[in-house]
Amino acid sequence: MPSEIDTSKWSGEGVFTLQILDRLRAVESIRVLRVEDAPASRSEADYNFISNEIFIVFATVERREPIKRLGFLPGTRTVAEKAMTLVDLEGVLTMTEGIGPPDYADEAMLQYLRSERIVPPYQTRGYKMVELVRIYEVATPR
Repeated sequence: MPSEIDTSKWSGEGVFTLQILDRLRAVESIRVLRVEDAPASRSEADYNFISNEIFIVFATVERREPIKRLGFLPGTRTVAEKAMTLVDLEGVLTMTEGIGPPDYADEAMLQYLRSERIVPPYQTRGYKMVELVRIYEVATPR
């Protein structure tokens, strides 16, 4: 479970965003998780567009590797590596039922786009709910 979860800049809107957050909370290799509303969110009469951004910091693991000082003196140094990468996280989310593969992915971001038609009770006309979720990796401190 992430040691820090910041939802102070998130309105709480987005069922799909909440589903992703629930899955990310269970990943032990994530140290910090922050969710924010993106400025692109808007609401019109015919549709609602929700845009959320999730920023994550992965935990680090330290390992010792052998080195040679001055070319011949043996020694070791401690190297910190990320416990997980964004590509690994993509695999975890792809295997999760209800989330699946991202609609767009590169080495810096995962992007999901979901839409659904919502017809409230006692209304003849519904609206379209479009939800965009972007996941970014924040630089892991050394």
